Amino acid sequence: MSIGEMLAATVPMARTLNLEFVETSADRAVVSLPDQGAYHNHVGGPHAGAMFTLGESASGAIVLAAFGDQLARAVPLAVRAEIAYRKLAMGAVTATATLGRPAAEVVAELDAGQRPEFPVSVEIRRADGAVTGEMSVVWTLRPNG
Repeated sequence: MSIGEMLAATVPMARTLNLEFVETSADRAVVSLPDQGAYHNHVGGPHAGAMFTLGESASGAIVLAAFGDQLARAVPLAVRAEIAYRKLAMGAVTATATLGRPAAEVVAELDAGQRPEFPVSVEIRRADGAVTGEMSVVWTLRPNG
């Protein structure tokens, strides 16, 4: 099962919004939100909550890709998130997530008995390439037990 399929199967909001996991690797994750009238706002574009979920889902996908081999000893958790809506989003939008710290550095902190925190940056773009939103999600790997 791919990371996208796993998230769609286990995260009800990703499934509800019909998110499409276009690319998922330890270097970047690309997730698309199709244009769906049921999730439009008052001006006919994707609702801010749908765009937040899109960005958070992209950040979660890269976290699973980068740290999936650590799941037996730690659980990834979002600590905090911030989003800035830059331009009007209309139609389908795509979120691209990248890690803000090298994965090896985060794992080294986990190996040292710490609970590492690391940022994931997300850009949300509409089909014409314009950036409609920017998001930062800080994640942690909470050691089990």
